[in-house]
Amino acid sequence: MAEDARLADYAARHFGWQVVDRVATLTLDRPEKKNPLTFESYAEMRDLFRALARAEDVRAVVITGAGGNFCSGGDVHEIIGPLVKMAMPELLAFTRMTGALVKAIRGCPQPVVAAIDGTCAGAGAMIACAADLRFATPAAKTAFLFVRVGLAGADMAACSLLPRLIGQGRAADLLFNGRAMSADEGLSWGFFNRVVPATELLAAATEQARALAAGPTFAHAMTKKMLDQEWSMTLEQAIESEAQAQAICMQTQDFRRAYEAFAARSTPRFEGD
Repeated sequence: MAEDARLADYAARHFGWQVVDRVATLTLDRPEKKNPLTFESYAEMRDLFRALARAEDVRAVVITGAGGNFCSGGDVHEIIGPLVKMAMPELLAFTRMTGALVKAIRGCPQPVVAAIDGTCAGAGAMIACAADLRFATPAAKTAFLFVRVGLAGADMAACSLLPRLIGQGRAADLLFNGRAMSADEGLSWGFFNRVVPATELLAAATEQARALAAGPTFAHAMTKKMLDQEWSMTLEQAIESEAQAQAICMQTQDFRRAYEAFAARSTPRFEGD
């Protein structure tokens, strides 16, 4: 991945990538197989989300899938087949790489919106978990299938992220049984932020991403970081950390712009500095 701080012209090799008006859209595009991941697509996505920390031209990201599905997880023939032949060092390198993708999505400063239709399974479900917001269609079926292939539900931080989103008991249900969570369940449990018709999914997710991209970029990045960090803090630590975070944000020009716009009874134009 180049050190260039601009990603609008990045030529992705294993998925679609487009940047319009500071909103990037990453499209998993192997629709004939419900958009499964390969070793190469895992690694490229990990590197791309790491590079977003330096990107000056991307302020929000949408992740979606082509052909009416989000992602069916790791490709059975291109990933799972080779894994059964690997020794422990190779297996650990692979599982660390998949976890690194989740860390990169959580670690990039831009808000990430997942637009989920149809199948959202295995690693695909964990990419959805790693996003900041999740929009779905009524046809979305989200399944953490690891147990069905003889693996623990503890994969790619599933036992950390999923209980945070839907609660311990509901997460245990999905991780032990490997069953699909319906769109209605996902909405009522707080996994999905919105459920919209399939014809409106990408537009709704993109509209949300554009609204975030137009907001105070530095402050959004701080919000994302604090949402992650405060799970391991006491209340006293969280209050002090937020006091420091907010004092830092009060030094930004966007904070000044918001005040000046309020005083002038106009709408602030945030620049991200």
